Amino acid sequence: MKIMANRMDRGFFRYQKEFEDKALEVLRSGWYVLGQEVKSFEEEFAAYTGGGYCVGLASGLDALWIAFRVLGIGPGDEVIVQGNTYIASVMGITMNGATPIFVEPNEFYNMDTEKIEEKITERTKAILVVHLYGQASKMDTVMALAEKYNLKVVEDCAQSHGACFQGQMTGTFGDVGCFSFYPSKNIGAFGDGGAVVVKDAKLAEDFRVFRNYGSEKRYYNKIVGANSRLDELQAGLLRVRLRHVKEYEEERQQIAARYHSEIHNEKLMLPQVQAGSTAVWHQFVVRCKERDSLISYLNEKEIGTIIHYPIPPHLSEAYQYLGYQRGAFPITEQYADEVLSLPMYNGMTDEEQTYVIDAINRF
Repeated sequence: MKIMANRMDRGFFRYQKEFEDKALEVLRSGWYVLGQEVKSFEEEFAAYTGGGYCVGLASGLDALWIAFRVLGIGPGDEVIVQGNTYIASVMGITMNGATPIFVEPNEFYNMDTEKIEEKITERTKAILVVHLYGQASKMDTVMALAEKYNLKVVEDCAQSHGACFQGQMTGTFGDVGCFSFYPSKNIGAFGDGGAVVVKDAKLAEDFRVFRNYGSEKRYYNKIVGANSRLDELQAGLLRVRLRHVKEYEEERQQIAARYHSEIHNEKLMLPQVQAGSTAVWHQFVVRCKERDSLISYLNEKEIGTIIHYPIPPHLSEAYQYLGYQRGAFPITEQYADEVLSLPMYNGMTDEEQTYVIDAINRF
């Protein structure tokens, strides 16, 4: 049996007619950019998150770097971010000329919020919280520090659509919640797409102007903006996906529950969920000190896996200029050496789950 680490066709085929009907509807409408589908999706996604206002953008990375640009964070400013995130989180900071200040993660793979305050300086302007792998971060501590030091809070929710902390959805705590709709995400489009969620109407309007060349009215440009628009086709297809989000979430919860209850191998450390947080299991990430051997073994069984992520941003070639060496963030680096994502996708059959579980238990 061959099992991919992730696959997106199953999620499509389950609601194939709805997706195809919506695609034809948009194509036949003759309106393909910033039309009714985008407007409707923005309203529906804002209602889903409880965040107030949603503005559709071209990608999750655009959501991040535009967020810091609109918030006025740039050269000379520092932004605190966890060390073990995907590099796009850090790019959102540095594309604006600001400096990332890394914090070690906790045992749940999110930012260790007890280590934030010691990193705050007079140059600190914001905290970027990443809800990694689909689990909500501990936001009460973050928001208390933001209030104490008058800091902006940006949430990277690329992997956490639907995850909550103390009953409140990720992306609705801080100033800006940044979402990706890359096809592999829990709410995935059929191409690139992203959005921000904000509570402030004026801030939402600032994003709308910025995404469209800085133009509030066609050919009248208030600022130097960007071309970063969620297109009509993707917005329409996302509306279909959003209608079934609870079904997608419940299916992932069931797969994760099986993994937790049936994987028994002392060589693996299974992921845990922090008190007060929920996880939507964008990834099911284990740790193994013999990771390379485990990957080779699973490859022989034709079971696909992915490392999220093998090189921490501070050790990447792209950020050599920051001057970090190996050993700067030992917990981050240990995770990079040990983490492995097991197959997790909507439409994964019971037989496929059993095959993965049995193989891992025999390792």
